[in-house]
Amino acid sequence: MIVIKNVHKHFGGFHAVDGINMTIPENQITGLIGPNGAGKTTLFNVIAGVLAPTSGRVFMRSEDITGLPPHDLFKRGFLRTFQISHEFPSMTCRENLMMVPGKQFGEKLWNTWFGRKRIAQEERALRAKADEVLEFLTIEHLANQKAGQVSSGQKKLLELGRTMMTNAKVVFLDEVGAGVNRTLLNTIADAIKQLNQHRKYTFVVIEHDMDFIDKICRSVICMAEGKVLSTGTLEEIKADKKVIGAYLGRSFDNQK
Repeated sequence: MIVIKNVHKHFGGFHAVDGINMTIPENQITGLIGPNGAGKTTLFNVIAGVLAPTSGRVFMRSEDITGLPPHDLFKRGFLRTFQISHEFPSMTCRENLMMVPGKQFGEKLWNTWFGRKRIAQEERALRAKADEVLEFLTIEHLANQKAGQVSSGQKKLLELGRTMMTNAKVVFLDEVGAGVNRTLLNTIADAIKQLNQHRKYTFVVIEHDMDFIDKICRSVICMAEGKVLSTGTLEEIKADKKVIGAYLGRSFDNQK
């Protein structure tokens, strides 16, 4: 799905991403782990078009997407979430989902005057789809709740719900478990697995909670100091001496 070839991202003399070569398999859930400062989020931002690489190329299904802005990647089915949720706090959870699809008929001023019937039909369809998504995520009871008033875990579920309002192909999740209680984290994990199995979403997940990674990820990539240290299953990663050194010898079972 995604191929990264010799990508560098420098900030002055600091090499946040230092010659990354990486392949993200299609229709799989891949974990991206590593200590703080490893360059994981910077790499995400380069792939997602938030930052331009200093050098190197990024491909999606063999198409060169290097440096494409996020809205162009969105049209191609590439979405990402952030460590801090980016909801519209004064809108309801349902309205947050209804906002996602692009090129809605009511976006043009002319259509609001002469296309009211079509706008109403489109809004009914979007409302029904949003309610289906909320039900799938088990937060249908929050449909009319202001998004800014729900818990951090529920906001993460809402961000995942936004991907379901589009024809997503690949979704990058940046610390989806941060600040989320264990019950909601299990709900998020189950939703990710179902989207992967039934809708064939390709996921890449940055996460520090190894239990979460173990539950959902088929393969894991470990980064440190802007480089890839190791790739394999979580058990293989945990046994790699280079990886253990990067985590200062601490047990992976304590990385929560």
